[in-house]
Amino acid sequence: MAMKIKYCDDTDKLKWNNYVKSHPQGNFYQLFDWKEIINNSFGHKAYYLSVYVDGSIVGIFPLIYINSLIFGKILSSMPFVNYGGMLFDSDEVKELLIKEAEKLAQSLNVKYIEIRSNNLIDIDLPATAHKVSLNIKLDNDHQQLWDGFTSKHRNNIRRVYKKGVSVQSGSADLLETFYKVLSASWKGLGTPFYRIDYFQDIIEQFDDSIKIFVASVDGEPIATAFNGYFNNTVEGMWAGTLVQARKLQPNYVLYWEMMKDACDTGNKIYNLGRSTVGSSAEDFKKKWNSTPTQLHWYYYLNKIDEIPQLNVNNPKYHLVIEAWRKSPKFFTDFIGPLIAKNIP
Repeated sequence: MAMKIKYCDDTDKLKWNNYVKSHPQGNFYQLFDWKEIINNSFGHKAYYLSVYVDGSIVGIFPLIYINSLIFGKILSSMPFVNYGGMLFDSDEVKELLIKEAEKLAQSLNVKYIEIRSNNLIDIDLPATAHKVSLNIKLDNDHQQLWDGFTSKHRNNIRRVYKKGVSVQSGSADLLETFYKVLSASWKGLGTPFYRIDYFQDIIEQFDDSIKIFVASVDGEPIATAFNGYFNNTVEGMWAGTLVQARKLQPNYVLYWEMMKDACDTGNKIYNLGRSTVGSSAEDFKKKWNSTPTQLHWYYYLNKIDEIPQLNVNNPKYHLVIEAWRKSPKFFTDFIGPLIAKNIP
């Protein structure tokens, strides 16, 4: 049967999404809706490659083209979220997608393609293994999950409850609160943040597949999280705590309330998001009896010879990160989104 490469447009959306939903390795970030979200919010052009056989999709490869003044021209699958990557029904389809992506990289003159895959792919490309995804198997009865924690972990959760931490959930109604807390949290980390419109676009595109949680003390929000829901899996997308509230450790209650909600709404897996191997974030997530899954980031090096090191642990960025932390908030609020959209 003849295989045909297609650069997909909106007429392919339904078939594309049905393919992602039915594929055993399909994930939330591969849904077609991200094409419009990223274009609307950041102005980046998307190339959504697919392979068709007799009118049916047998492989997909979403790619976002970023022409960054800071880092140069890049193709990424997928930027700004936890991962992305390709799906395929056979090795022949995989090879066709890779060859087309390489041709695209050459025609666009990008420095490299970055494939952020949550699955191991048999592919002849250099890769890094510095990121993991931590997943929790859920039970319809959240008490079963609670009973599986160590007594020390349960006591930590109780301790934070006793300090008056409470959690509410919602969606668009909590967007401004979420944004205020998370933007302050990212500034404390020295990281430029996106415009609120990006998160508004996500909520509008995915509707009831998005939920925001906010932890508060005495009515003051101090921590927050933004989750996506796909195929009975909860995707932990963004979470943050105000610097001045970190000693209170509100995430013990915030995460437990989110897990209770995930169990009670029939989800089977809670993906706590990606973490750097050996980081304090990974250590915290392991306390919830999560299982690490290796993430594989593959690179097609088109105009460079070594895998790029675009991460906060790179010493060359330490002075910039520290300067951002100390900059006035009015300045970072204004210039931050212009920088953030160019950092995949």
